[in-house]
Parts: sequence; structure tokens; C-alpha cells
Amino acid sequence: MPHLVATALAGAALALLPAVPATAATSAATSTVTIAAPTPPTPPTPPAGASAPSAPAGRGTALRLTLTFPEQNASGSRTVTLACDPAGGSHPHAPQACADLDRSRGRFEHEPDGRACTLIYSPVVAQAAGSWHGRPAKFRREFPNDCVMRAHTDSLFTF
Repeated sequence: MPHLVATALAGAALALLPAVPATAATSAATSTVTIAAPTPPTPPTPPAGASAPSAPAGRGTALRLTLTFPEQNASGSRTVTLACDPAGGSHPHAPQACADLDRSRGRFEHEPDGRACTLIYSPVVAQAAGSWHGRPAKFRREFPNDCVMRAHTDSLFTF
């Protein structure tokens, strides 16, 4: 019986997700992204020189981002924290990472940005856990190398 409940919940969650283009479906098959509720509409862009409104109290962004390098001589990990609204934490490029997350409406991965990457296999696992605008968020994906990872994640995992 528990497997039927899990199947029903998984089906309901999948029904809430937006459609994925066929070209993105193959790359998305190896990643895991969980966001508890549908993404709200993007607010209008403020005029030049105006500051963007911050998220309501209690609805900020707080993430723990981790990179793991499983194929190196000594497998290691690096972890930073990222807070947004206002940008902060130990992430070295927090303002840009927050802007990238807001632009993608909380998605950690997107279509590659077109940069040329080598075919050298040096895997890196990118993980994120925490909340985005007050909603639980979780992400994990293994990329063939750090260049490909950055092409898919902008500055979020640049640390």
C-alpha cells in the first residue's frame, strides 16, 4: 500500500512541473530537482536605478552548495553557503549567483550557455540543499567536467 501512495504523490508532483523540451529531457534525466510549489510569475523589472524589492520576511533564500570531485587522486569536497535578499554567505560571487537564481526562477540548471568545453573527463558532482524564496529546494547532478557544469549553472557553482 505505501508504494501506491508514493506513486500517486510522485505523479501529482510531476503534473505540476512545466513541460521540458525534447532536447532538455535527455540532460534532465540525470539530475534531481525538487521544488515544493509551482514557481510564481516573475515580477516586473524595476526601472533603471531603482532597487528590486526584497523577499518578504521569512521567505528568503538560504542554500548550502557543495562540489565533489570523485575522480581526483584525493576525492574532496568544497562547500559554501549562499543567502539572497540580501546577497551574502560564504559564496565568493553571492550577488551574481543570487541574480542567476532569480533569473532562472529558482532552477539550478538550464540549457548550456554555448561555451566551448573540452572533452576531458574529470567528473564533478554539484549539489544544493536549502530554500529558495522560502520554498524547499534540492538539486544534485554529476557533470563530466567543471566547464560543462558552469555552462549549465552560470555562477551558482563557481567557487
